[in-house]
Amino acid sequence: MVLIGMLHYHYNPDTVKKAYPFAAVAKMEGLDFIYFTYNDVDFNKKIVKGLVYEQGKWVTKQTEIPKVIINSCNPKNNKQSMIVERLKKFAVFTSYPVGNKIKVYRKVKKAKTFAPYLIPSIVVNDANDLFSFLEKHSAAVLKPLSGNHGKRIYFINNIDEMYKWTDGLNVHLYKKEELKALILQVITNQKYLLQPFIECKTKSGLTYDFRLHVQKNGTGQWEITLIYPRISGNSRMVSNISSGGYRGELDPFLKAEFGEDSLKMKQTLEEFALTFAAHFDSLYPKPFDELGIDIGVDQQQKLWIFEVNWRPGSKNREFDVGKRLIPYCRFLAEKGLDTKLS
Repeated sequence: MVLIGMLHYHYNPDTVKKAYPFAAVAKMEGLDFIYFTYNDVDFNKKIVKGLVYEQGKWVTKQTEIPKVIINSCNPKNNKQSMIVERLKKFAVFTSYPVGNKIKVYRKVKKAKTFAPYLIPSIVVNDANDLFSFLEKHSAAVLKPLSGNHGKRIYFINNIDEMYKWTDGLNVHLYKKEELKALILQVITNQKYLLQPFIECKTKSGLTYDFRLHVQKNGTGQWEITLIYPRISGNSRMVSNISSGGYRGELDPFLKAEFGEDSLKMKQTLEEFALTFAAHFDSLYPKPFDELGIDIGVDQQQKLWIFEVNWRPGSKNREFDVGKRLIPYCRFLAEKGLDTKLS
């Protein structure tokens, strides 16, 4: 019997929304499933003391170290990081990081195939980088190099001798020296990426993008879990759900925004989701189990890659995620620890 483990820092699996759905799907698939934390591992005895779901409740159980481990959260400290590295000698992990935005950008650009979909990007080292950039682009976006859930994203426009700075719903006008001082303040504690602004708005003027959520199935092939538009709930220029946006339904949204071209756009998004996922997966030494690809569509219906996430959110569809992830875990167990999947 294949044993699948779910590693998390929360001691109580009832506080982790994915835990029960994953355990339930594993049972339906005839697989053993154990939920455990970093402190539950005994490397000397090569065992974990975790929790299994039996007869409607989580009960303590001791097992061998699972062959496959679902690492749905990052280590919180050095000790946990060390435990993860030791576990990799016994088990295969389902998820691996893609790196920050500039690493993703450079990998895709170097591979060339999907380079036309990239938004030109540079790392901001000083204020002069911004001013030089604005000489080539009328509007720019400043965003953190690492994940930010739509927060701390700034939009800058050059208006005559002034600069328009938009931060959420707040808009300010600055002189060059004022903006220079602000930029230095912003980039002091965090690295930022600079891109030209790609306008992606609904007919009613709301900012939106598409989340393409893809996963590998029980044969190691990419499948679409869900494609949906993320729409800003107000006049904000970001559409992230965690920043006040909301999730729309794909078909009605496409019909409303693209009319006769709605079916064509749906097919384009679906084809892009699968072909890009397979290509992106090939650029890394370790395989991914799922990706969240954020796509913008400009006024000419050209697709642009906004971001690639290796742990996309799955709120209220944890069972849908589990129905692909758990069979994929079995596939990984059967393939062995060191096999690079296509």
